[in-house]
Amino acid sequence: MKIFKRLLKIFIALIGAMAITALIILWIDSRKTSYLKIDKDEPTFNDTYLITNVNVLPMNIDTVLVNKMVHIKDGIINKIADTIQVDDIQILDAKNRYLTPGLIDMHVHVWDKYELGIYLSNGVTAVRNLWGMPMHLRLKKEIESNEIVSPSFFTTGPKLTGPEFIGDDNLNLYLPDEAQEKIKAYKESGYDFIKTYNGLPKDLFDAVLIQARISDMDIVAHPSQKVPFSYHLNPQIKSIEHAEDIVQQSLNFDLDTLKLRPIIDTIAVYKDAIYCPTITVFNNIYQMMMNDSILDTKNLTYMNPLIRMVDSKNQFERWFIAKQEDAKTIDRIKSQHDFHLTIVKKLHEAGVKIICGTDAGIGVTLPGFSIHKELKFYKEAGLSNYEVLKTATVNASTTHDILNSLGTIEEGKIANLLLLENNPLLTLSTLENPTSVFIKGRKLERETLVSFNEKARNRKNLMASALRYLENLASVK
Repeated sequence: MKIFKRLLKIFIALIGAMAITALIILWIDSRKTSYLKIDKDEPTFNDTYLITNVNVLPMNIDTVLVNKMVHIKDGIINKIADTIQVDDIQILDAKNRYLTPGLIDMHVHVWDKYELGIYLSNGVTAVRNLWGMPMHLRLKKEIESNEIVSPSFFTTGPKLTGPEFIGDDNLNLYLPDEAQEKIKAYKESGYDFIKTYNGLPKDLFDAVLIQARISDMDIVAHPSQKVPFSYHLNPQIKSIEHAEDIVQQSLNFDLDTLKLRPIIDTIAVYKDAIYCPTITVFNNIYQMMMNDSILDTKNLTYMNPLIRMVDSKNQFERWFIAKQEDAKTIDRIKSQHDFHLTIVKKLHEAGVKIICGTDAGIGVTLPGFSIHKELKFYKEAGLSNYEVLKTATVNASTTHDILNSLGTIEEGKIANLLLLENNPLLTLSTLENPTSVFIKGRKLERETLVSFNEKARNRKNLMASALRYLENLASVK
């Protein structure tokens, strides 16, 4: 008995020591991202001012409002006019630059706070995180209470699948009652949306749809092969993800435009359909196969170190082996990527609303930087610059009610804005280096934005990221 008590004390001491070590690791990581903290008492904090000599792209209409004034009051767009008279207010001279809504990436996976700075430096002022974990609920509270400067942040709960798709990144459901209880719990916890995933069978899908409607939670759908594709055209499902799933599920990998036509027609008939193609993440498979040194490139130092060590490496090795076993794999992946552009073109021509999403944060798909690659693909698919920009602004903002205050420059909207050197309706690449980014009216200069990138490069938070992921594993079991 004495030996047992002694062993128990040792075990408790070890658990305590491990818990203290974990807390210290997380505390150190939080200290290293203190550059994102907002001090409202600092002299530079200001969310009320008058922007003058600015050309405004409102994005609710295809036009440029030339040489306007914009009054930002308490982080909200208060007035847009030729002349605005406001006493005792800071004046920001835009010097004939262009003001646009901030970009919205509608499909990301956030792993740490460093990534928030990377998004901002690339002009992304709102993100929709589609793999929810407990860490994201804490992050959401910090952002909403204005403790840190960050893109506006929205998140689903964990990915919901059926009993077959076992994996630590999925929440496996077995019974309809269980599905309904999970949605109730996610609503109570504070998640914004539900994400359905591949492998969700009809009985569980029906339970999710019913409870999501009762709980007033929008669904974001990664198509499930267990139900017909048309099953995802439902009022509770606000967007369907991935052009590749049209190829891999509906077409069974047959890159045939004639067979694609009825699928596009089915989607287009449903007037509320919104599609998020995420072309970049699939194209990056091709990039991995074309560059055997991709894991050692400077760009990959912007990825979270845990993801770089595990997911980036695993994905690279998977496709490296695939091309070694069959040299035709490279051509097959490239052909499928090209067909994704055709899908976007056909969806657009059919009047289906497209929203910009990158699947950033997995594989070698970089947070922030990847949105510019995604937008270029939409341009390549045949959209005009205005139509391309709509996918990451006004289209995105109309997907969910809680995003409606973003996406356009109108009175009453949140001042999430970009100040650009050139007109993106003529030069889309000007979006890559905004002169200034405004978050809830808070102005971030280019120098600050560049520093966000530098602080995120080669960060040493692998253990902190692993601890947060372990917490996630415990929460979904």
